[in-house]
Amino acid sequence: MPESPLSDPLSSPKPDSPQHRGRPGQSSLRTRSPVGSPTPTAHVLQAPMPKDFSFLLRPEIYHPLTPLNVPVAFRNSPKQPGPDAPLHELLEKGHFRAAAIAAVQELTSSSPSPAKPRVDPSDHRRIFDLLYTRLACLTLIEATPIAAQEVRALEDLSNTAQYVDEATGEHLVPWHLRVLNVRLQAIGFGDPRRSVMSYHDLAREAREQIGRAAARHDNSARELWKARLHDLGVKVAGALVEMGDLSGAAYHLGTLRDGGDGKMALAKALLWLHLGDVEAARRCASGVGEHGRHVEQVVAALCEMADGRYDAAQGVWESLREEVDDEMVGVNIAVCQLYTGNMNEGRDVLEKLVDAGYSSHTLLFNLATIYELCTERQRALKMRLTEKVAGFEETPKGWEKYNADFKL
Repeated sequence: MPESPLSDPLSSPKPDSPQHRGRPGQSSLRTRSPVGSPTPTAHVLQAPMPKDFSFLLRPEIYHPLTPLNVPVAFRNSPKQPGPDAPLHELLEKGHFRAAAIAAVQELTSSSPSPAKPRVDPSDHRRIFDLLYTRLACLTLIEATPIAAQEVRALEDLSNTAQYVDEATGEHLVPWHLRVLNVRLQAIGFGDPRRSVMSYHDLAREAREQIGRAAARHDNSARELWKARLHDLGVKVAGALVEMGDLSGAAYHLGTLRDGGDGKMALAKALLWLHLGDVEAARRCASGVGEHGRHVEQVVAALCEMADGRYDAAQGVWESLREEVDDEMVGVNIAVCQLYTGNMNEGRDVLEKLVDAGYSSHTLLFNLATIYELCTERQRALKMRLTEKVAGFEETPKGWEKYNADFKL
């Protein structure tokens, strides 16, 4: 008789089955195990061995950072941190170059101190946190080529068991480091297509995580992974731009949904402006709603500038400045004044922004450019500008500036 579809071939045999009956002439009782006899023991699962990441603690991986590209006013400032300043304090005060150095000192130190203890090669959380700090700070101080060389020590994060927790199957490398690694690896290997493929791999993982979070009704995790997936979509567009595939980037952005704040509309409009299609840029910003009203004004002003109508653009920027206090608005007003021949007025706008405490690279670079255009004493004015900015209070946005900021 055939077996029932529900029968389990590994289940215990029934009493009347041939397996249960003893051999001819033997009592079936002899098939039972005597009381106290040893029973088969299951194999004890041992905890997986901790991963060894000592290959990331080798000093030869990391490059020295020179202070020669830092203006004298910053190098000689009393705000410069001491050698024993803790890493978290350096980050809180915006000392990114010092933080990049301190992170490597902790990673490679053979003589630890209380402020910088020795890193355990199996402490992946601390190692990856320090490594992310190092690489992120390098990008912030315009040392991205160095970061692109150092990140190669990680090799391939997606196709190796070294970075996977054997017990849980989760990736050991934090998400933010994995995302940063994609762009830096593409730069380091000189292959921008590599980043597009890697972003798609991460996007596939994000979709899987969204599905898992939905299955267990974890809305917070689901929203987190949805935000990460959206961010990856924007980064794919950026990678396509770096590849020179601007039309592909524009098409890709067209497939992404706007979060309701107008940011996606602005990104699309900026890309169309880069492509030279002013009307397409205007269409992106039209109808963004009340939350994106300022985005619509920004795009309108940029479109006027793209068409060479700087007087009209300045009027839009001026009306926008009455509603929002934004450094970017002031910088664009100064640019419009420069192109309409009002160089001194533009210089005055930029200098007032510096006096108000603003000090972005764009602001300082434009002000240095105006100094070059309007006076032969441009170097003295630039040096005075470095001294003024060096006197600013330290902030997490960054305190130390570099020669390139002032065109020195």
